[in-house]
Amino acid sequence: MATIGNNHLNAKLVLLGDMGTGKSSLVLRFVKGQFLEFQESTIGAAFFSQTLAVSDATVKLEIWDTAGQERYHSLAPMYYRGAAAAIIVYDITSTESFERAKKWVLELQKQGNPNMVTALAGNKVDLQDKKKRSQLSIAFVKRSGDLNLVFSSLQFLVEI
Repeated sequence: MATIGNNHLNAKLVLLGDMGTGKSSLVLRFVKGQFLEFQESTIGAAFFSQTLAVSDATVKLEIWDTAGQERYHSLAPMYYRGAAAAIIVYDITSTESFERAKKWVLELQKQGNPNMVTALAGNKVDLQDKKKRSQLSIAFVKRSGDLNLVFSSLQFLVEI
């Protein structure tokens, strides 16, 4: 949920997705402007915050970068509970990570905050075969209703 006070907004943002999809890289690029070629796997979850000026308001994002390993899946509801927004990240070179991303979308639609803003982020567009995966993503987003779609390459700062 988001809390508002005197032109200040606090909002919880959670990143979900399989291991190796680039969730931590996405957060590091956003919060610190960094890209690390080799990023260690997140254990449990990592917390970051970022304050932004939007129009005449200040928005403080409380960002939870969750671990993508299956053994941590049961912890995810603890992180997305009360979230104002979620980004589900998948690797466009991996059909398996896209299939898991679709399951995350369905889980959030059933159990998440009904007012949550949700985005599906296809990452690593710099690698290969993005057109085919992009078409699959677009078709899924159209069927899923109120879901945003973003493609990115964090290494080369590409957003499509």
